[in-house]
Amino acid sequence: MAYLIVKSLHIVFVIAWMATVFYLPRILVNVAEAAEDPVVVRDRLHLMGRRLYRFGHSMFGLAFVFGLVLWLYFHIAGGWLHAKIALVVVMLGYYLWSGRLLKRSMAGGALPTAKTLRLLNELPVFVLLAIVYLVVAKPF
Repeated sequence: MAYLIVKSLHIVFVIAWMATVFYLPRILVNVAEAAEDPVVVRDRLHLMGRRLYRFGHSMFGLAFVFGLVLWLYFHIAGGWLHAKIALVVVMLGYYLWSGRLLKRSMAGGALPTAKTLRLLNELPVFVLLAIVYLVVAKPF
């Protein structure tokens, strides 16, 4: 029963973190498109982004802790796990990069174009598909 509870908590916090991974770049697209809008609009978007980024850190931390419990206490292992962890590190790098773009924008720095940000916003979907495949199929 403990295994199912820990696994469920891990999944819930991963879902919450993935929501931030998907939505933070979308906020950046809106910031880039609001370059000519009133400062109030950009400030509101920056506030939303900052709060979401902090929330994402908490959700990743909890997902990480429950993932460690699954690995160390319940001995989840296999080659698929190494590949999954590598892809999670890629996803984390993307998330941190998005956060740096947000901080740069808040400091008055330039963002990539809205079109570029939209394209980059789609990348995590493919990484997530690979992660889900590895977890479900455990191909190696």
